[in-house]
Amino acid sequence: MNRIFGIAIIILALLLAPPAFAISKGGKIKAVELPEKTQEVVELDISKSDTKHNNPYENDRALDNVDVEFSMFDNLIDKDKDSEHPFKIEEESLFGRIYKKELTRTSIPSYLLQDELTFKYKKGPVDKVQFYGAFQGNFNSLFTPSDYDTEYDLNVLEAGVIGDFKDKNTDFKMQLNFKNSEYYTFLQGLVTDAYIMNTYIPHHKIIVGNSRNQVGVDGGASTYTLPFAFRSQIARNFGNTRALGLRVVGNYDLVDYSLALNTSDRFFRTFFAGPEFTGWVNLKPLGKTDGKYGNFVIGGGLNAGHNNTDYVVGGAYVGYSYKKFAANFEYSIADGYNGRITSTDKASGFYTTLSYRITQKLHILARFDQFDPNRDISGDLKREYTAGLNYFIKGQALRLILNYVFCQNENTEDSHRIILGTQIVL
Repeated sequence: MNRIFGIAIIILALLLAPPAFAISKGGKIKAVELPEKTQEVVELDISKSDTKHNNPYENDRALDNVDVEFSMFDNLIDKDKDSEHPFKIEEESLFGRIYKKELTRTSIPSYLLQDELTFKYKKGPVDKVQFYGAFQGNFNSLFTPSDYDTEYDLNVLEAGVIGDFKDKNTDFKMQLNFKNSEYYTFLQGLVTDAYIMNTYIPHHKIIVGNSRNQVGVDGGASTYTLPFAFRSQIARNFGNTRALGLRVVGNYDLVDYSLALNTSDRFFRTFFAGPEFTGWVNLKPLGKTDGKYGNFVIGGGLNAGHNNTDYVVGGAYVGYSYKKFAANFEYSIADGYNGRITSTDKASGFYTTLSYRITQKLHILARFDQFDPNRDISGDLKREYTAGLNYFIKGQALRLILNYVFCQNENTEDSHRIILGTQIVL
């Protein structure tokens, strides 16, 4: 327990201290515009002189025709500049301001109360901060030949703060998770994101602290932009974790990458369980066509380390999107893995997804998902067939989710699941 509080104090000190390594006096930097295709760790600030390279998929033509559903690197801090409505609402009620907000983009997170919860400071090292909260819950009905059960699941209950230092090249984020888990204690899972980020080097972001670990595409994606109510099976087992360490993200027209050296500990269970490397590289053959022929990504990565036992997870990804259509495929294979639990099993799996945007607000999608929890044992494959609808009332800030899942397990009875979810990001 003392170690946990000690780590928290160190992280808070880093967040509140003036950054020693940010010395640039670059162009004036505005609020975050996140890349639609490459969902990178953090895209707090974009200099006017380098917008093309920080956001290679976004220009007028690309934004008109493409709203990419499947992203690469998790955008932990997002501010949608395109969401500003054209009306003067200073004298209107809070409800009126929310009602008139034009939040239409769905490939990045957006916030209902971004303006109301953003504060600027004239004195001190911090220029401005934005507070936020997020909730996602769903009614879950499970049908099997022998049973029927309905329950309400809490997927997301988070609150946090993101901010800019006055040097304009260094930013920070602190996020707290209030959802209980069967895999770790409340205090161990309380702090999810706690890091600082520097963008002094062109095309790069350097992140120091506890941030999302890019183990696969689906496993490293932002919770607020997932196309379905739940991640794929390889993401649920191998990924969807944070790690404490140093991470470098690079983004160019034809390639982007994420390289990290971390401690292999998960959820602050111990101070240093062992070393870990996590890397992912994407090739973007159409990166210089401004979205004219769509967006095509080929990627691969490796997660390897030691946490009581050695583990290695490899993965590959292919994704394509054009106008209203998107499709992707991801495969992962593990010789031991370090996700929500540490396992020595040799597991593997893959999923493929198709998505079509009927209107800007209504999306239809389907996924086939297969997972082998232990390749040394036969007859234990798990398959999920999912059909889904997303209705974006206010972008990802206010979203309704409807999923039907047919679960086909070789060593247990099949089941049907209907999920009705709600997502709210303030």
